[in-house]
Amino acid sequence: MPIDPYILLLIGTVGLAALLPARGTAADVASGASTGAIAFLFFLYGARLSTRESLDGLKHWRLHITVLACTFVLFPLLGLAARGLVPVFLTHPLYQGLLFLTLVPSTIQSSIAFTSMARGNVPAAICAGSFSSLVGIVVTPLLAAALLGSSAGGFSADSLLEIVLQLLVPFLAGQLLRRWIGGFVTRHKKVLGLVDRGSILLVVYTAFSEGMVQGVWHQVSPLRLAGLLGVEVVLLAVMLALTWYGSKALRFGREDRIAIQFAGSKKSLASGLPMASVLFGAHAALAVLPLMLFHQMQLMVCAVIAKRRSHDPYDSHEADTTAAEVTPPASAAGSRTAVGTGKRSD
Repeated sequence: MPIDPYILLLIGTVGLAALLPARGTAADVASGASTGAIAFLFFLYGARLSTRESLDGLKHWRLHITVLACTFVLFPLLGLAARGLVPVFLTHPLYQGLLFLTLVPSTIQSSIAFTSMARGNVPAAICAGSFSSLVGIVVTPLLAAALLGSSAGGFSADSLLEIVLQLLVPFLAGQLLRRWIGGFVTRHKKVLGLVDRGSILLVVYTAFSEGMVQGVWHQVSPLRLAGLLGVEVVLLAVMLALTWYGSKALRFGREDRIAIQFAGSKKSLASGLPMASVLFGAHAALAVLPLMLFHQMQLMVCAVIAKRRSHDPYDSHEADTTAAEVTPPASAAGSRTAVGTGKRSD
């Protein structure tokens, strides 16, 4: 049951923001640096993502549609259903954060890692994570604006322009320049991975500093935090069950079911934190808290599941059937580097 060291860094950053929040001029500087960091993050996401290899994965379109449906349809529906838990288990701000969590794209790196550990369809996991990230750049902000309303900026021209400038434009620029800088990004993936993580820590510090200055933490009691954890446990359990048994009902093979379960049941911290900062502004602190908790929970639970799946009896006939359905991308081995490089947290 691994505890992601990066989560400890995030907790430390939250503690720093609680003790020494940025105020006045320092807050303005931190906010400007955070804005630049978000743009740079999405530029790197675009530079890393191999569009050609993602398009090669369209050969297994049923699997990818299933993962997208889990990520952007089933998850949000469960989030909307959780509205009935307010105010008994959740405060309204915590519910807003929980609902935002359900709108975030799936992970890339951890989906690949767990699928590989469980002897699942790794090329499918690579492509599924890539598609989710691509779709999430556009769909997550639109869903947040539609379902969260004014708390996430609504559909005002200013908020949509901010989303385009901070998220979509840098991502597209990275994609366009990938032909020339892709090799550099691959060669320096460890250093750029550290830049990724440092940028996200800056975003978290800025968001929680604003929250401290505005006193939002008075809205979160230990009892409410326990209620949030309980709701997230149920949410993760439901999605793990739906992705596993639902994919079986859709007649996917074992290897595909593993990829669907791990790609369809998880949410990306790396994508969600910057998006929350753009969408929620000064209220981002409470918005990202459910995502941070869910991220650690999904890693711990999926690690156990992947280890158990790795000991399942191997059905060679089913494997042959799955192989016949999917032709992995020719450069699947290289896709691990091209997609979701670095060791950033998903």
